[in-house]
Amino acid sequence: MNILKRSTVTAAALLLTATASFAQKADFISSLNTPNRWVDSVFKTLDRKHKIAQLFFIRAHTNKGQAYADSVARVIQEEQPGGLVFFQGGPVRQAQLTNRYQKLSNIPMLVAMDGEWGLGMRLDSTISYPYQMTLGAIQNDKLIREMGKQIAFDFKRIGAHINFAPVLDVNNNPNNPVINYRSFGDDKYKVALRGIAYMQGMQQAGLITTAKHFPGHGDTNVDSHFDLPQLPFTRQRLDTLEEYPFKEAIKAGISGVMVAHLSIPALEPAKNMPSSLSRPIITGILKNQLGFKGLVVSDAMEMKGVTKYFPNGEADLRAFMAGTDIIELSENSYGAIKAIRRAIRSGKVSDAVLDAKVKKVLYAKYWAGLANYSPADVQGISADLNRNTAKELVQQLSDNAVTMLQDNGLLERFNFMQKTALVSIGVTLPTVYQQELAKYYLNSTLFTLKKNAQPYEINKLINDLKGYKQIIIGVHDERLRPQSKLDLTAQVKDAVVQIAEMPNAALSLFANPYTLASMPGIERTGVLLAAYQKDESMQRAAARVLSRQLTPSGRLPVNINSYFTNGWGMGQPKIAL
Repeated sequence: MNILKRSTVTAAALLLTATASFAQKADFISSLNTPNRWVDSVFKTLDRKHKIAQLFFIRAHTNKGQAYADSVARVIQEEQPGGLVFFQGGPVRQAQLTNRYQKLSNIPMLVAMDGEWGLGMRLDSTISYPYQMTLGAIQNDKLIREMGKQIAFDFKRIGAHINFAPVLDVNNNPNNPVINYRSFGDDKYKVALRGIAYMQGMQQAGLITTAKHFPGHGDTNVDSHFDLPQLPFTRQRLDTLEEYPFKEAIKAGISGVMVAHLSIPALEPAKNMPSSLSRPIITGILKNQLGFKGLVVSDAMEMKGVTKYFPNGEADLRAFMAGTDIIELSENSYGAIKAIRRAIRSGKVSDAVLDAKVKKVLYAKYWAGLANYSPADVQGISADLNRNTAKELVQQLSDNAVTMLQDNGLLERFNFMQKTALVSIGVTLPTVYQQELAKYYLNSTLFTLKKNAQPYEINKLINDLKGYKQIIIGVHDERLRPQSKLDLTAQVKDAVVQIAEMPNAALSLFANPYTLASMPGIERTGVLLAAYQKDESMQRAAARVLSRQLTPSGRLPVNINSYFTNGWGMGQPKIAL
């Protein structure tokens, strides 16, 4: 059953049908060893130029206007690339534009996206699932596997085939500016388990997945979008820590691996040589030592981590020769294709190497269903992508993630009829958290304190709270990307701790858990919950705990300090791997 063909069945039924059919289908890695008439017949139609073009995936958006969309169409028509990588925009617009672009391609293109937390990472009007740091707190991997299936449905519903996820970086640097909350945590074993569960859900439902960022971007203090990070670690450290989740994912049958832009002297001696261009790392370690047979994908080739030292398309040729199969977001795909053609003509690389890469990409197209391509049906996309089953799963994930870090017995003593202050800090309007709590704490008053509140505002709030028997606080990081440091002013952060230390006070942190380290004394709070991110589902989950409707089962996925370490959490988790 083609889930892109709309019928009278519900989106949920479509998902079940698609999942069941793909569960019986050979995985992508196994399919590479199976003779395939479609792959062979398409391959025979390609000259060298168009073979090379199959390895290039170009950038696309649906929020940049008609002129930009037309410019991408011209590149597709002229170069016939193997795929697209969509970024910001909307789901209906993307489906429409994908249909348009596919008409211009002689061979259907693979469509990829970064969907680490689902389509909502890039597209408006779609569901965002929890960040991987939040998922790292969940002790039930079946839920994460189910999330993968739901995300696969969403991708396929709009005509996409590859998710550049999961992130398998072990985030053992709290100040990491680019991975951080995108990682499952700082324990390599848990990162591997959660990542494999996520991958299995997606692949079982027919989506190609790509583990990133090999050999490991978790312990860096530089963002490779802007410069080349240095990893000064020993070969033994890299082999046993950074690479561990990738090894396990490869054993589990992951279909793709994305290689990062990192300078790693222990693995690649050439100075300032990014791992994404390194033959010792890609062919020597990833392919030969780890035995990876699937798609090797470059990180974006327009990032400063690679273009700083290898500008003007030189990076694309080096990535190709290093062992990369898919070159993502070249600065100049036209020039890069010419450079690779020259390299083959001059004997630097053989046609056999090119042919193997091209066939692997064609096998991916076949596995993704492009041998029987049909355009995405744009009718009903919004309803299908915002189905109740998906929303319910988001809430279930949030309920299972919320983590009780501290309870000195206060929660059981809370009285729903007692005079209670419901305080949200870091916001300007009442929150879902407060509104949900007010349903149970019937004698309550709502207070807010903005992130840059003036001293007189802080003092007034503290004085007002002295008249309340119970105080329930929410600290909210309203940023889309929750970093390790709260963006509250120093005075407001001090106020958080001062209020949290009041008698009969409970606090929920809707922020990156690393931010706890910047609030010394917070551990003295009567009740302390880690709720990880700002989303309404997390606010509802925390409110359910504080109204004794939910027993928290989450476990902290990272080390914060001596009080709050990886795996810490109170409550009774139900473990299901």
